[in-house]
Amino acid sequence: QLQLVESGGGLVQPGGSLRLSCAASGFALSYYDIGWFRQAPGKEREGVSCSHSSGSTNYEDSVKGRFTISRDNAKNTVYLHMNSLQPEDTAVYYCAARPTVQAMCPLFLNRYGSWGQGTQVTVSS
Repeated sequence: QLQLVESGGGLVQPGGSLRLSCAASGFALSYYDIGWFRQAPGKEREGVSCSHSSGSTNYEDSVKGRFTISRDNAKNTVYLHMNSLQPEDTAVYYCAARPTVQAMCPLFLNRYGSWGQGTQVTVSS
């Protein structure tokens, strides 16, 4: 059974950093795209970044240059390194998986069929 478990969230001051992890089980990560999404209170869930099975990546404009996605297929884990965090980054962060079917990973929620339970990230002084 495919399962995703996020971890690494917490409270951080503005300008700080966090590393989120998405541990996958029940499938081989090397054949899947993994996306990171977030949902702030009162807002819709939005795409943040994704990692294609080939290793290529994609980022939402507001996080470019601050967030880096990486994967370790041997550990079946995808990471989201977040630097220069701002209060507007506060949200529940989710990872999601889909089998690779095209040349680029998408940042659209409806393209992903398997989701984790989320991890809270709070950026506040």
